Amino acid sequence: MAASIRALRFFFNSTPNIHHVSRCQIKHLCCRAGITGCRGYSDSTEGRSTHFGFQTVPEEEKAEKVYKVFESVAEKYDVMNDAMSLGIHRLWKDTLLHIMNPQPGLRLLDTAGGTGDISFRFLEYTRSMYDRQQRLRAKSRQTPSWQDITEHYVSDDAGPPQSRAVVCDINKEMLKVGKQKAETAGITTGLSWVAGDAEELPFDDDQFDIYTIAFGIRNVTHIEQALQEALRVLKPGGRFMCLEFSKVTNPLLARLYDAYSFQMIPVLGEVIAGDWKSYQYLVESIRKFPDQETFKEMIEDAGFLCVQYFNLTGGIVAIHSGFKL
Repeated sequence: MAASIRALRFFFNSTPNIHHVSRCQIKHLCCRAGITGCRGYSDSTEGRSTHFGFQTVPEEEKAEKVYKVFESVAEKYDVMNDAMSLGIHRLWKDTLLHIMNPQPGLRLLDTAGGTGDISFRFLEYTRSMYDRQQRLRAKSRQTPSWQDITEHYVSDDAGPPQSRAVVCDINKEMLKVGKQKAETAGITTGLSWVAGDAEELPFDDDQFDIYTIAFGIRNVTHIEQALQEALRVLKPGGRFMCLEFSKVTNPLLARLYDAYSFQMIPVLGEVIAGDWKSYQYLVESIRKFPDQETFKEMIEDAGFLCVQYFNLTGGIVAIHSGFKL
């Protein structure tokens, strides 16, 4: 059994750059290895239904429908984010990083990371943090002793701690757009791209210091399973952070927000991306997602501790945070 598991891990770890492991491949490998209790690969969900926006669909169909939505919008995804939110999504993502406050040398898993916005910010933030720490050290050594000078050269030889971000998304078109953005921006060091399902992450246990999922978890068929996977791949002490649309707390703002969402966003989708239906789904999916307190309880039920949330822009979005202890 141990040898079989090692073989499976080799299969996961030996695939280059962007890779994708399908549910069928994993089930086939599990059967060949004699593993009967593979996590998340059961067919017991057949016959069950779930929501796709305001539609009710069989569970086994939702993932394919969501895939087609993001395959359709990938090329215009960033432009539409700016148009729909009037650019405010950039501030929400910046706020996520400031609350996270990652230190140099950490490893991030950016799940449903698509076009890479969170990973780009993470790498820039940790670089800036390292530069700031170096400036503070230099300032404190304005009249250094020989010991300080020696330690300075030793630390310089070691180089800065390497922060790493892994963008994991089930949709290869979204990853393709993200890679093009990274190449254009000259972002290559510390960044990798993996095609994978949030419900069946292709990583070993205890691998990451931080797990993020931004505007992605509401599209997952089984949110509880995605949360369990997040817990599994985080190291002890690791942090889960989710940025997602939530329940607006002010009644007047809620009415204005609903009117804008249903009357304007699908129109923008048609005009900018030539796709009314996909953006109608995205608007509807927000209304089907649990409110702040309910989602907080789901994160706690998955095994995370010290769970809290922060409302942004009156609760239009919320950041949830929890720790694996």
